[in-house]
Amino acid sequence: MDPEEILSSSLETLYDYAPITHTSPDGQFTYTLPDPSASGSDWAPQSVVLSIPDTQAEHWSLHASSIWVSALYVADHLSELNLPSESSRTLRLIELGAGAGLPSIVIAKSHPHISVVASDYPDPMLIRTLKENVVRNDVGSNCSVVPHAWGTDPTPLLPPADIILAADTLWNSEVHETFLDTVCAVLARTRDARVHLIAGLHTGRYTLDAFFGATREKGLVAVEAIEREVHGDGRREWSVQRAEDEDERERRRWVIWSVLKWGDPVDDR
Repeated sequence: MDPEEILSSSLETLYDYAPITHTSPDGQFTYTLPDPSASGSDWAPQSVVLSIPDTQAEHWSLHASSIWVSALYVADHLSELNLPSESSRTLRLIELGAGAGLPSIVIAKSHPHISVVASDYPDPMLIRTLKENVVRNDVGSNCSVVPHAWGTDPTPLLPPADIILAADTLWNSEVHETFLDTVCAVLARTRDARVHLIAGLHTGRYTLDAFFGATREKGLVAVEAIEREVHGDGRREWSVQRAEDEDERERRRWVIWSVLKWGDPVDDR
């Protein structure tokens, strides 16, 4: 365990100060997939081993050199994505801002019938590590890596996705517009297409509220927006009104899981 992890663990233990990241550059992270039946019978534990990416100095602002709390939360709660155990056609899922690739790789490993695209900013070091993680975990047959800068030509990400997933990508309001440009360009225009956005409340309620306003301008509507305890079973409806009544410690205890769909899908599947 490196010094950053020791400090994070100490803060959590002594002060109930929940960490929002779980590794540091050049480290490795091992994740054990939860028992899908929760019974433990006839189930052999599977692990995902990830190298944590670094980036070129000019791209440090991406904050890609960590496993963020929302990525872990997604991996722990895959059932919330409502992924079918099997399908008559190949479903396509794109993760934007994949970083080390934890959700993408866990989904690809546990749902081999789903075609997964793990995408992040075209930083050579970041993309190289993401590709290495896909290969190391033997999911290359149904998980590909596509570099993409939000708001640029989306062609490499196509065909359109049935599901878009993004974890802890909303903290910078300056890129909300370009992020949504990409989302709208690659989300299938179908009744059942969904966007799953998971963000730690360290993002800031006003930042999140501004983002949700921007989604409506793009023709997306909220199916749900639920705040969830990171360690616990607490759930409550999203509200920006809590912003003035909580401190940093409280914010770190929660993520918000929001689900979006098209307000006016073209294809009525």
